Amino acid sequence: MTTSEITVIGAGIIGISSALALQSCGHAVTVLDREGVGAGASSGNAGAFAFTDIVPLATPGIMREAPKWLLDPSGPLSVPPAYALKIAPWMLRFWRASWRDRYARSMAAQSSLMALSRAALERQVKGVDGEALMQREGQLQLYEGEAEFRASLPTWQLREAHGIRFELLQSPEAIAEIQPGLDRRFTHAGFTPDWLNTCDPAAWLRHLADRFVALGGRIEQAEVTALAQEGARVRLTTGSGAHAADRVVVAAGAWSHHLARTLGDRLPLETERGYNTTLPAGAFDLRTHLTFGGHGFVVSRINGGVRVGGAVELGGLRLPPNYKRARVLLDKAAEFLPGLKTSGGTRWMGFRPSMPDSLPVIGAAPRADRVIYAFGHGHLGLTQAAGTAELVRDLVRRGIPEINPAPFAPTRF
Repeated sequence: MTTSEITVIGAGIIGISSALALQSCGHAVTVLDREGVGAGASSGNAGAFAFTDIVPLATPGIMREAPKWLLDPSGPLSVPPAYALKIAPWMLRFWRASWRDRYARSMAAQSSLMALSRAALERQVKGVDGEALMQREGQLQLYEGEAEFRASLPTWQLREAHGIRFELLQSPEAIAEIQPGLDRRFTHAGFTPDWLNTCDPAAWLRHLADRFVALGGRIEQAEVTALAQEGARVRLTTGSGAHAADRVVVAAGAWSHHLARTLGDRLPLETERGYNTTLPAGAFDLRTHLTFGGHGFVVSRINGGVRVGGAVELGGLRLPPNYKRARVLLDKAAEFLPGLKTSGGTRWMGFRPSMPDSLPVIGAAPRADRVIYAFGHGHLGLTQAAGTAELVRDLVRRGIPEINPAPFAPTRF
């Protein structure tokens, strides 16, 4: 089998998964990252493989909520006033993505990537002996009252149409059979039994990285500042000098668009700043992943402890963290889970790279066909990493991808 030298920029879950997939085809792969393995959102997320989340963030009518985002800095989706003007062009694309025809196309594409990613994850888990790091405990999507539940039914019908298994629960007693200890305000829920989590996203990523290195891969700390395709090679400019590779995969998360610009591509990547607090073991007897959709946060089990996090703050890379958001989420969790012990927690904020249509960018750079983009997964990076890696592998070896890659092409903008 012929080999080629490939450099992957980014040692998060997308970059390491892509490196492993390329390595499995016989390629010699080096991963470069400015901070090291899992320094960003890949380690601090909720640990959920959210394959049932096929509904884009830009839903029809969502822009009617926009004024509230500016007025409620602690709400489930907010835009800091200091960032409102800068994000306006992205918000315009976000609004266009919410039109019903575009929304439907985005959902169909998301569903196809989720189906591929679910199957790819199982292949990945088996290939790296990773089952010990998985939690197959399902998920509860919780609703406060009949009205909120009824409003959610169209999304459950869409999930059914896309082959997603679920059970709808319509009493606190039915919910308590799966997860005791919830406040009785949550009268309805949808349970998705095929949902799974990793017991620790940081440990899962380290496991993948260790396997990659054990098989001969290299991971180096270096900040790549520019790319240039020169014939059949790609030149990478770093703080320590110039490097070259036959091919390059850009999987640098929220910083990826800066590298794309050096190739002449201006892609509308923004940053979902996510917040969480991780409580120690014994904080709560959590038996399944909990999603409080009406409040924009989740509660998941991490290493026997509890992680409370979520919300979307569209605030870019430079504004200081607003940890009041983490405090608000933790206070709500304590209200919704009366037995939750909230002391001894560790706060975190991470940057999640987000495109206005909720779909990642996966495809060759328009002006440099030896560069593959793989970024913009929003809060679904962990979920879609294995599927993205297989698409990257197929693009590099010019094979026929299992799903249509056109909806994810960088040229769609």
